[in-house]
Amino acid sequence: MNHDMFEPSQSAYAYPLLIKHLLHTPLAHAPDQEIVYRGETRLTYRAMQERIARLANGLGRHGAVMGSTVAVMDWDSHRYLECYFAIPMMGAVLQTVNVRLSPAEIAYTINHAGAQILLVHSDFLPVVESIRDQLESVRTFILIDDEVSAASAHAIPFADEYENMLARSEPAYDFPDFDENTRATTFYTTGTTGLPKGVYFSHRQLVLHTITGMAALASPVSGQRFHRGDVYMPITPMFHVHAWGMPYIATVLGVKQVYPGRYVPERLVGLVRDEGVTFSHCVGTILHMLLNCEEAKAIDLSRWKVVIGGGALPHGLARAALDRGIDVFAGYGMSESCPLMSLAQLQPGSETLGLDEQVPLRCKTGLPLPLVDLRIVNEEGIDVAHDGRASGEVVVRAPWLTQGYLKDAAASAQLWEGGYLHTQDIANIDPNGYLQITDRIKDVIKSGGEWVSSLEIESLISLHPGVSEVAVIGVKDEKWGERPVALVVPKPEFTPAVTEAEIRNHVLTFSETGRISKYAVPQVVRIVECLEKTSVGKLNKKRLREAFA
Repeated sequence: MNHDMFEPSQSAYAYPLLIKHLLHTPLAHAPDQEIVYRGETRLTYRAMQERIARLANGLGRHGAVMGSTVAVMDWDSHRYLECYFAIPMMGAVLQTVNVRLSPAEIAYTINHAGAQILLVHSDFLPVVESIRDQLESVRTFILIDDEVSAASAHAIPFADEYENMLARSEPAYDFPDFDENTRATTFYTTGTTGLPKGVYFSHRQLVLHTITGMAALASPVSGQRFHRGDVYMPITPMFHVHAWGMPYIATVLGVKQVYPGRYVPERLVGLVRDEGVTFSHCVGTILHMLLNCEEAKAIDLSRWKVVIGGGALPHGLARAALDRGIDVFAGYGMSESCPLMSLAQLQPGSETLGLDEQVPLRCKTGLPLPLVDLRIVNEEGIDVAHDGRASGEVVVRAPWLTQGYLKDAAASAQLWEGGYLHTQDIANIDPNGYLQITDRIKDVIKSGGEWVSSLEIESLISLHPGVSEVAVIGVKDEKWGERPVALVVPKPEFTPAVTEAEIRNHVLTFSETGRISKYAVPQVVRIVECLEKTSVGKLNKKRLREAFA
């Protein structure tokens, strides 16, 4: 057969992978399904389709065109979901602004992205007013106000208010076709050193991430699934890696979606109860906070599935969640990977295991998603053995990884050295294919010539019933190079109060059984009131090392 003779029909539709096409399925399957904001505002998918069109028409009236960048500063809301669609569907770029950065960093990211229009919730007006003179590219401000108060009461010269803009706009918009490789989103990483770096994703990447994530989450035999019968609520900010891409997946599935606004523990658990939420995702510190919230103690959480990412899932936290009936499991990704790369879902047969046997599996970093080419390599770039012990850096390829850092060729080249994206994570892979992150390269502790996993020590310490939170850091040691130090936040209700000696002896028992090296036993344990976190809720180990030193 001569393949050169193949010619598609001139009338065939090439079907570019564009975000607008993600709306076909929910509008066909579940047009009257609810989208809820704070338990107060309720829309249907059919109404959302109209609002997306009205938003595009309104933004177009304010000058948004193909290639424009529109920045958004809002809490998790139905409005943010509309922005996830309308802005990129116009051919513009959505910048999701990390509202937890410092004012100077927020100004930097908006300027660096070149945003011309800024949608800003009234809660963030003090920040925007303080940086207004530093904003170089923004020419149009649009107010988001839950109370729809008068924009004239503010110092910012608002051109419009979100709901008023939609009310004055037409409910139909002819979203065009264009190249699927067109940039759809931009946001900024929140590293502990240097200025934030811009990562960006195309329509093609977001559509493929959505389809593959949906397939992976639908594949388990029973638990750790996300399906059409679920009720979805994000507890990962929508400014951070598209809320892990889950709002796009939830929309394609046509499920009921619940957006909580600002994260208040009492409101979050109340929405889980009142709206019947069954699927969420968050960092471990958020789940820890919710489990210890007074309102959560009287709520049935046995239908709730929760993915933990943005850091390791400690064994103690997993066990506490499982004891409440929560179907908890780990996921892995990063800002540069859109983010999903692996999920710690139980393999067929494992669901019959007891909780003690399930905990280590659910806390693994997981199995790679379809289409993810994931390797563990040594310093020479050679693959290490998949024996659960040999460690190296995680390098990866997938069709949705960012192709570089915005306007930073040198950092982009370093990120993609050798044609694989370098994660800076140290890990091993066991004979069953499960990935296990043991540390970030910058956080790894080398003691007595051995690599010591701070994450593993943290997980073991978290099993002590008197421990609320823990961070393990490396400090310089003349004899051993580095030694691990454990910083422990005790549970206030645990009596008698946990002591530093007790924690050290607790870890020592794992050394005596051979589970960890003797070099991994912290010589120093400190009881502390709290642990410093980054803007997205991760442990800020750089700041903890500086403070301890």
